Amino acid sequence: MKLWNNKIAIITGASSGIGKAIAIELANRGATVMLAARREDKLKEVIEVIKRNGGNASFFAMDVTNEKDCEKLINTTLEYFGKIDILICNAGISMRANFEDVQTDVLHRLMAVNFWGAVYCTKYALPYLLKSQGSLVGVSSVAGVHGLPGRTGYSASKYALTGFLDTIRIENLKKRLHVMIAIPGFTASEIRFTALTADGSEQGYTPRNEKKMMTSERAATLIINGIERKKRYLYMDFEGKAVSFIKKFSTKWLDKIFYKTMAKEENTPLK
Repeated sequence: MKLWNNKIAIITGASSGIGKAIAIELANRGATVMLAARREDKLKEVIEVIKRNGGNASFFAMDVTNEKDCEKLINTTLEYFGKIDILICNAGISMRANFEDVQTDVLHRLMAVNFWGAVYCTKYALPYLLKSQGSLVGVSSVAGVHGLPGRTGYSASKYALTGFLDTIRIENLKKRLHVMIAIPGFTASEIRFTALTADGSEQGYTPRNEKKMMTSERAATLIINGIERKKRYLYMDFEGKAVSFIKKFSTKWLDKIFYKTMAKEENTPLK
C-alpha cells in the first residue's frame, strides 16, 4: 500500500465500469485520484464511496472528445494536487453493427472517444508524467489484438490506441516513462448497454451473459497490479492470452473462432 502513498492518478471514464472500479481501488491503496467523465452525478457517487472508505479524490466533469476539456482536466489536476503520476485512459464506447450497414459518423464517434480522447489527455499530461517518471495506461481490448466482427469502429480505435501507446513508449525509452496497454476480454460493465448501433442509437441491452464475465473490480485489480509491476502488455484473462498465442500461428483459424463466437450472440448482425 505504501507504494501508492502521495501518488496522483487521473482516470478517464471513471463514472462506471472498469474506470469506477480502478478509482475506488487506487484510493483504497492510498493514491489520490482525479475522476473524469461526462456524467457529473455519477462521478459524485463514486467520490462519496471513496470518501466513505477514507480515500482522497476529486472529479472533473468533461468530454474526452473535446481537446480543451482534456487540457483543463490536466491543468485542474495540477492546480489541485501539484503533479501527475499516473494517467489511465479508460474512457471508451463500443458498437454493434456490420460495416456495410453502419453510418460512418458512428465510426467517427468511436475514434473520437477511444482514440482521440487518449491522445488529447496524453498530449497535455505527458510533460508531467515524464517529470514524475510515471505511468501512462491505455485500456484496450482483445478487439485491438484481432478484428472483432460487428465492431469495426471499436476494433479500429483499439488498434490505433495500441499503435499510439507503443510509439509513445519507444520515443521515451530513455526517460523512464512506463507505458502499459491493458487488454481485458469481455468484462461486465455498461459498455454493451451503451454500444452504438448502425444508426448511432444506443443498443440499450447486452447480448451476452454478463454473469459469466470478469467483473470490473477484478479487472481493476489486475490493471493496478500491472502498473505496480511495470507491465508493458497486460493480457487479463485466458481469452486474451489465447488470442495472442493463436494469432502467432494461424490468423485464419482465429478469424473462424471470432466469427463463430460473435455469430452466437443474441440478434447478431452477422449474416
